[in-house]
Amino acid sequence: MQTNKKISITKDEIVPTAQAMREAGHVLVMIHGHRNKDGQPVISYHYDNGPETVGYEVVGEEEVPSIAPIYDAAAEWPERELNELLGFTFTGLDTSERLFLPDNMLDGKGQIIVTPINVLKEKNGLL
Repeated sequence: MQTNKKISITKDEIVPTAQAMREAGHVLVMIHGHRNKDGQPVISYHYDNGPETVGYEVVGEEEVPSIAPIYDAAAEWPERELNELLGFTFTGLDTSERLFLPDNMLDGKGQIIVTPINVLKEKNGLL
């Protein structure tokens, strides 16, 4: 049975932790992010460690270093998703193109605009 373990770290520990996990042969399972009940950003890095999943959690940081140079696309995609959906910044990450949300669906960083379909069609020249 697999168990989960959570460890709090600072943003300065993100890259050294990722490097150590990669060198030890641990797979990056996922990067998760959300805002807690106080509105603080929470970013969690989950690694497979045999019989357990280890999560390293950073709280209160809007900007953290990218670990894409260490874990390639396994880190790049979730970092880009968190950037696009929640506005978190991953230093060193190329966010010049959107993953799935067109520019006209965003109002500021990470705020999705709910717009009637006929208005979206008109903005995109489809009406």
